[in-house]
Amino acid sequence: MALSPAKKDWFKEVVIYQIYPSSFCDSRGDGIGTLAGVTSKLDYLKELGVDVVWLSPIYKSPMKDMGYDISDYEDIRPEFGTLKDWEDLRDGLHARGMKLMMDLVVNHTSDQHEWFKESRSSKTNPKRDWYIWRPKKDVAAGERSEPNNWQSMFGDESAWAWDETTEEYYLRLFVKEQPDLNWENPDVRKAVYDLMKWWLDRGCDGFRMDVINLISKVPGLPDATPVRPGFLQPSAEHTANGPRVHEFLKEMNREVMSKYDTITVGETPCSTDPAVLVEYSKPENKELHMVFVFEQHDIDLTEGQPMKARKYELPEMKRIWAKYQTSFYDKGWSSLYLANHDQARPVSRFANDSEFRVQSGKLLSTFHNTLCGTVYIYQGDELALKNVPKDWTIEDLPDCATQMYYEAALKARQAETGQSNPDMSDVMTDILHKCRDNARTPIPWTSGHEGGFTTGKPWMKLNPDYKDGWNVEDEQKDPNSVLNYFKRVVKLRKAHPVLVHGTFTLLSPDDLQIFSYLRQWQNAKVLVVLNWSASKTQYSIPASVGSTDSAKLLIGTLDSGSPIKDGKLDLEPYEARVYML
Repeated sequence: MALSPAKKDWFKEVVIYQIYPSSFCDSRGDGIGTLAGVTSKLDYLKELGVDVVWLSPIYKSPMKDMGYDISDYEDIRPEFGTLKDWEDLRDGLHARGMKLMMDLVVNHTSDQHEWFKESRSSKTNPKRDWYIWRPKKDVAAGERSEPNNWQSMFGDESAWAWDETTEEYYLRLFVKEQPDLNWENPDVRKAVYDLMKWWLDRGCDGFRMDVINLISKVPGLPDATPVRPGFLQPSAEHTANGPRVHEFLKEMNREVMSKYDTITVGETPCSTDPAVLVEYSKPENKELHMVFVFEQHDIDLTEGQPMKARKYELPEMKRIWAKYQTSFYDKGWSSLYLANHDQARPVSRFANDSEFRVQSGKLLSTFHNTLCGTVYIYQGDELALKNVPKDWTIEDLPDCATQMYYEAALKARQAETGQSNPDMSDVMTDILHKCRDNARTPIPWTSGHEGGFTTGKPWMKLNPDYKDGWNVEDEQKDPNSVLNYFKRVVKLRKAHPVLVHGTFTLLSPDDLQIFSYLRQWQNAKVLVVLNWSASKTQYSIPASVGSTDSAKLLIGTLDSGSPIKDGKLDLEPYEARVYML
């Protein structure tokens, strides 16, 4: 019997490729990626099957948070190029039938933005209320004077920064150079909508909206509920999914997005309730097309220690993915991502990056492209790039979040041991497994000088395994590479609408090795079987699947494999199979 089809909007069917500009391709030889470098690789992206390119921030920025601290929304960081370079990239994409998505970072700006410079200049400046200012508390000597106990998202610091000029605190949920905008002020909202129109009128095709669920704070900015020892506490209960966030996004849609044929996705951290998250993407709400959910990426999170990985079993991972696959279906829409600029490499984090690296890369590509949602691939994951080497030091890792975490851990260790130079090897092990720097190493295009990324010295070291075949050129030549398999599985997804629009049914939820599920849409029925382990195994397909006698293998990670026999499958380590039933 045919199932009720989900609506076939174009934004659901595209494959989106995220580019971290600093690390993609350097066209000038100064070691920093450029927009012209991106343009030079558009044929590569087209051949991958990419439909939309999402650029991480390219605006003018002091780079305190790698471009997510913006000082001018209407100009390009000179290291990346010029507006003319952006126009050339836009034209190159559109000529190939591809679209361009920009990163919209409007929960906060840089403290070097003209808006904030005016705001901090005096308490009577017209832009004073464009940011969130509060006086210090009148407290006894030695007590904390911040307006509340909110902790910064980065490190063990207050979410408030003191400004000497006007002797007040300003809210900054991230680093102190990223003051939060006051979205309660209609003039702020209008300025944001104007800058969005500025880019859309120039041919931008949509926006990825950074931490967009944080733009509405609870009135009064009350103290966070204590959940751990000490003064500082996580603020999400008062900063995430606030009371006016949907009002603001509806207004944004009405004033801007509804007037253009665009694609929008909102980043929604600090949220694990699908009922809350789906509201952002319900078509009738007229807010966003889709959201980025975080729970599947927080599966290995140790509370209060973001760099310390927690062990988990496969059934837990399956239940999280299934929760969002089913809760969003025919209500809203979600995104499919295994990595981005803020996450470690998936082949290292979720699979096996040593003995079974090729198999793991292909399994992850299969999984990624056979779920319901819009596919977002992060640069280099199509190559199965892995985490940085385990002998890298803290000096090799430039990310501000990494540095702040290390500094806080070092101070705590010094106080604990009384040593000025304590052993930090366990902390470095944790950092190297999960830090954002893993995703930010430059892309290796060849096995030559600095991986072909630059003719000079790169701003950040490359993973040295590019010399061992883990680069674009060598993988393109190898018919059995992860890269060439990725191209095949993307083509498969585009050829079978069931893989985009179909329902999702999790099979064998308690199996410790097999991740298996059914996708069904209209009269099509697809079975996906993934051996998510380093051991051979036999999988008994549940009777609820029905007959597999006429099963047709659509794609598999091995050139040959054992057929389904009496409802059973023999699988090699990290082997993936996709069948049409």
